[in-house]
Amino acid sequence: MPKRPVWIETLSAAAPLCLSYIPVGLACGMLLQKVGFNVFLTALISILVFSGGAQFLVVSMLAVHASLATTVLMVFFLELRYALLGASLSQFFKDESRGRIGLFAQSMNDENYAVNYLKYSTDSNWNYKKALSVNWLSLSAWTISTVAGTIFGSVIHINTELVHFALTAMFIFMFMMQLKDRLLLFSGLLSGVLSVLLMLLFQNTFGLIVATLLASLAGYLLERQHKRKTTKQQGASL
Repeated sequence: MPKRPVWIETLSAAAPLCLSYIPVGLACGMLLQKVGFNVFLTALISILVFSGGAQFLVVSMLAVHASLATTVLMVFFLELRYALLGASLSQFFKDESRGRIGLFAQSMNDENYAVNYLKYSTDSNWNYKKALSVNWLSLSAWTISTVAGTIFGSVIHINTELVHFALTAMFIFMFMMQLKDRLLLFSGLLSGVLSVLLMLLFQNTFGLIVATLLASLAGYLLERQHKRKTTKQQGASL
């Protein structure tokens, strides 16, 4: 069986991602247009912040007139998961330079991470060039979709009140997808309660940042205590 060209191999790996980005990207671009983004700004944020969750979060923060500092910090906390994703991929990049790793990291997101991790784990011929091509193909599809959405958004009327409903539904879905044990459930519920209380206390979106930090700290301390307790029990059983 003849070997497939590299571009065919990478395109077939990235095609499902590219197709799935079209409807979501169109919706994101239309919402960005409603909060003041033009085509250039939409393309810029899509390239620099290649994350649908982050871009929808930016829409949500701008819709409630949050400050720039608050918006940047909330995006930072949301995207911290990429540090863990990148760490799990680092085993495959031991021979790559820091510049090449940085170039790859800039275009990595949840979906192309999953594709590349699977490919590296199951295909001995998968390499940096192919992995980077998957990243760039998915990034291109997302950027084109969001830009098209911004263009359509200028001629199609959308009630901006739908932004809050759509984003709330999306983040509830993201939370449920990561729900694995009672500790995560507790951290999520605590974060929600604290967000409401601190938003009322501070009367601005800074309360979201404080709530995120407090809930994360509480979850970390409880997990640490649980691990210590488990270790002691295992030691006692031996």
